[in-house]
Amino acid sequence: MIEVWAPRAERVRLRRPTIVDIELTARGDGWWEHPVELDHGDEYGFVLGDSDDVRPDPRSRRQPRGVHELSAVFDVTAYEWQDAAWTGRQLAGGVIYELHIGTFTPEGTLDAAIGRLDHLVDLGIDFVEVLPVNGFNGVHNWGYDGVLWYTVHEAYGGPAAYQRFVDACHARGLAVIQDVVHNHLGPSGNYLPEFGPYLRDAERNTWGSSVDLDRPEVRGYIIDNALMWLRDHHVDGLRLDAVHALKDNSSLHILQELAREVDALSAHLGRPLTLIAESDMNDAALISAREADGYGLAAQWSDDYHHALHVAVTGETDGYYADFEPLAALVKVCTQGFFHDGTWSSFRGRTHGHPIDPRIPTSRLVTFGQDHDQIGNRAAGDRLSQSLDDGGLAIAAVLTVLTPFTPMLFMGEEWAASTPWQFFTSHPEPELGRATAEGRIAEFEAMGWDESVVPDPQDPQTFLRSKLVWDERDTGRHARLLALYRALIALRSEVAALTDPSFASVQASADEDERWFRLRRGAVEILVNFSHETRTLEVGDSPDVLLSTDAATALIGEAISLPPRSAVVIG
Repeated sequence: MIEVWAPRAERVRLRRPTIVDIELTARGDGWWEHPVELDHGDEYGFVLGDSDDVRPDPRSRRQPRGVHELSAVFDVTAYEWQDAAWTGRQLAGGVIYELHIGTFTPEGTLDAAIGRLDHLVDLGIDFVEVLPVNGFNGVHNWGYDGVLWYTVHEAYGGPAAYQRFVDACHARGLAVIQDVVHNHLGPSGNYLPEFGPYLRDAERNTWGSSVDLDRPEVRGYIIDNALMWLRDHHVDGLRLDAVHALKDNSSLHILQELAREVDALSAHLGRPLTLIAESDMNDAALISAREADGYGLAAQWSDDYHHALHVAVTGETDGYYADFEPLAALVKVCTQGFFHDGTWSSFRGRTHGHPIDPRIPTSRLVTFGQDHDQIGNRAAGDRLSQSLDDGGLAIAAVLTVLTPFTPMLFMGEEWAASTPWQFFTSHPEPELGRATAEGRIAEFEAMGWDESVVPDPQDPQTFLRSKLVWDERDTGRHARLLALYRALIALRSEVAALTDPSFASVQASADEDERWFRLRRGAVEILVNFSHETRTLEVGDSPDVLLSTDAATALIGEAISLPPRSAVVIG
């Protein structure tokens, strides 16, 4: 049976190559259908009204020739999965690794990424988080301009390669989190409004028209898409992009409904399924239990932790970093979760956020020293490795991995990748490409950045520069930092205090003048010297040094001498 929701069409025809168009029958509530069976690989599309233009299926599983062309039937049951013994992973205690398929390897494909999974296993990673892979126009971009949410981008290998990738991850003990974008659609290839009222034309968010969540069919479109990744592609979790842009007037918020449906699927499949929100609201209601009127999500990202750590290691205080200048900001995010929890945000020009109930597990916040946004949305897309000394990178590694929360790394961070990660697009339409480039420059000019260092997103070199160079990881500073990340992740898994999810077990303090910071996790202490001078800190009677980033670190009676720009873990 072929069916499609197209309430805006007065007539719908099914088009297939070399076959006469078939008229679909209206069955009510905007749905059209015809009792025809298509086989795996058959191409088809829809013609709306009296037009002769073909449109892809809004629920297309494959687009062999791009988002403007015919869809193709993809039989999700054809693949012979080898992960029957896979029981999944719970998020608590895990370490996440965020990657972008197009720039993770020189080839930029899912099959090529499989060849690098053993590196992640050796590193000690538990979860692979993949930037959006759904269909977008052009060959390469970050993935947040998707227009066909049920597809896998053909240049990455399409849905068959995606299934192979997930299966290969599970074979190595790696869970997969897929980044999905349900808050907006990209600027090219978005034909959904021709089918039905998917969007609120009069209401916009940062990226375009808002999705109309008041319509049951649109809600079903989103929830069915989420369940597809988890059920048909065996994914273990979803990262939900910018949920603050999901404007919902319903009594049951779409996120609560989604969490309920995912929990039901988890019970059926017998393995954990994880929902992680990206949110700008600093509101722990997202990660509170539904029984307590929360949304019931497993976790949410915390940009506040990133900002506090970034300022502490770099000294950069421009723009939204200004509020995080004192080390007290790092103390607060470590012990209370959010920095802005009802406090004044100078960047926003208003009070922002809500306090976190200390009974909430710390593991429900995902924290990071670098991620795709915080690197790629800098003018030059520069990583910490392109500005920090080795000591600063080591400190960032310690506070990223040994965070009280759930740590996440961004691809290449573990070896101080020399390559930037820049904002890149490949819009085939010249006018859209120009508008994207000009908008990018205007955005950074307004923020006071030097517009001359902003690369052209449409220049193919911007994309190519952003690819990891794997050959460098075993040389010089790259190899030294990689060894540190391995040791830190191993230490985190070995020492129970470092995965204790209780806020009550976390204490922190700092000295603004001497620029030292100390974080206690139960019986374990992490001591950091951000300054360029040696500092001596009291530590008590004969602690064990579990890890040090500088060989010159020395215990002196009941104190420890910390070299400049270094960190030590004692217990």
